[in-house]
Amino acid sequence: MLSFSVVLLVLVALIAANLPWLSDRVFIFMSTPPLGKRVWIRWAEWLSYYFLVGFMAVGLEFKATGERHAQGWEFYVVTLCLFLVFALPGFVFRYNVKQLLVQRKK
Repeated sequence: MLSFSVVLLVLVALIAANLPWLSDRVFIFMSTPPLGKRVWIRWAEWLSYYFLVGFMAVGLEFKATGERHAQGWEFYVVTLCLFLVFALPGFVFRYNVKQLLVQRKK
């Protein structure tokens, strides 16, 4: 059961890391601003998803073990970098592939 939770958490992190670039809505449910979704909004949304997934991970850890293990700053830097790597497919699609597809249609 614990391994299923870990796999599910990694899948949720992978999806959450790509949501800001794949969706034009802010936090999935709010409509976009009149000028479109700006880059800084996408990055702020991405960072908030990082914290949301982190809170989910802490909750799963507490539920599985009954305690929360203390982590150093290195752990958080590594998880932030991993979340950044998870976001790469959505970022590349948004800023590279999507433009190529639009140019191909013309």
